Amino acid sequence: MRDASKALDGRRVIVTGGARGLGAAFVRALVGQGAHVAFGDVLSEEGEALARELRDVHFFPLDLNEPRSIAEFVEQGTNALGGLDALINNAAITNSGGKSASELTPQTWDAVMNVNVRGTWLMSVACLPHLKDSGRGAIVNIASDTALWGAPKLLAYVASKGAVIAMTRSLAREFGADNVTVNAIAPGLTEVEATAYVPAERHEYYLKGRALTRAQVPDDVNGPVLFLLSDAARFVTGQLLPVNGGFVMN
Repeated sequence: MRDASKALDGRRVIVTGGARGLGAAFVRALVGQGAHVAFGDVLSEEGEALARELRDVHFFPLDLNEPRSIAEFVEQGTNALGGLDALINNAAITNSGGKSASELTPQTWDAVMNVNVRGTWLMSVACLPHLKDSGRGAIVNIASDTALWGAPKLLAYVASKGAVIAMTRSLAREFGADNVTVNAIAPGLTEVEATAYVPAERHEYYLKGRALTRAQVPDDVNGPVLFLLSDAARFVTGQLLPVNGGFVMN
């Protein structure tokens, strides 16, 4: 029997980029709150391992570079879950780290935009009919606080996350008529596998610049995401919530 006190008990949620890092943290937190989860990633080995570990979880391969993969993933995920109540657009790539604007290539720019921006758009549109049927649909887009302070030598990623923030507001207005909320979280530099490559001086810059002077961990982001998917946030839409220990303040 499920614990009725769990805020997301029985919710059906799709997570992109859920095989590791923040995405895997979201999957674990959702299961802990009683949700049923389908998640996708290009990292099949890691995704399958996480699915074996957890209950009420389904893993399907997902490549946000390929519109057909997105359509197939949404069909597989919603069929496995028996519908859909929420989407977390988490999957993203960086690729431009350490390169100046003049060193960045059009190929790298396009690769980042295809996954981070086009992928978020196509996932949201593909999930909309199912979220509409839910009657309490919610989308949370994972942006980045780099788009708020303009992190240098990360231009393509920063621009893509700025686009995700702007897209969140536009989608909120479009999807509102279907009773679907759309919000964005902008995490700061978080201690996960994907940030292991980040130079030590950037980690130190964040640490010294935060009002809360400690490292940011995935659990710091879980709570705000879970809140935005819950009934407590049903009248919150089109909003951006920076979650970075006060490094950037709105």
